[in-house]
Amino acid sequence: MTAETSTNASPTTAWTQDLLDGIGRMRAAPEIFGVIERAARLLGFEHCAYGVRTPAPFSNPRFVLLSNYDAAWRERYLSANYLATDPTVRHGMRSLVPVVWSNELFHSTPQMWDEARSFGLRVGWAQSCFDGSGHVGMLSLARAHDALTPSELHAHEAYLRCLANVAHMAIADALREDRGDAMPVLTAREAEVAKWMADGKTSGEVADILSVSEHTANFHLRNVIMKLQAANRTAAVARAIVLGLLS
Repeated sequence: MTAETSTNASPTTAWTQDLLDGIGRMRAAPEIFGVIERAARLLGFEHCAYGVRTPAPFSNPRFVLLSNYDAAWRERYLSANYLATDPTVRHGMRSLVPVVWSNELFHSTPQMWDEARSFGLRVGWAQSCFDGSGHVGMLSLARAHDALTPSELHAHEAYLRCLANVAHMAIADALREDRGDAMPVLTAREAEVAKWMADGKTSGEVADILSVSEHTANFHLRNVIMKLQAANRTAAVARAIVLGLLS
């Protein structure tokens, strides 16, 4: 990837394309997470974690967690069952609004917060994603120093949201137990629209390239999003790449 590593610099326009290209070459969840981890570092975060709750079995949903956190902290988090009390998880299960870590956020879990910071997890950001198949995922990015400023959040907001959506669609799809179900089928025009979207084109630009109206381009895009059970265009493009529908 070619983006700047400074926390004050915005990623280059190649960041999204490099991310999607990297995701498209991977199939296993740990490999996909490796791509997410590298993209997170380019946004200024040395630590990241992705957790997903599967929709089945309904009475006892399965949780899967991938992270590059210190092994001792991962063990402590599991042994103390912090998943049940983690305020970022509680927030993410009910809201798609990103959350920035703070003393206020962790006021009800001071021991967990103290222990997390002792492992270098002092500054963090997290966002959840839901999809039509019932999976709920959350991407958390963290670092040891340099508070998240409003200017950094503003500069990186689009990239952070993109990374959260791509992580969810790619990893959740790799983990889903119904991968043997019928593969979604895109029409030639839907695949064409999705390919241009993967190149970073807007609906208006795609309309000009294909010599159609912007309304028509958006119509095909909505069909892609619906067929792939995605929350938005970024997530739809990510899943289309993961499933090999754009090759």
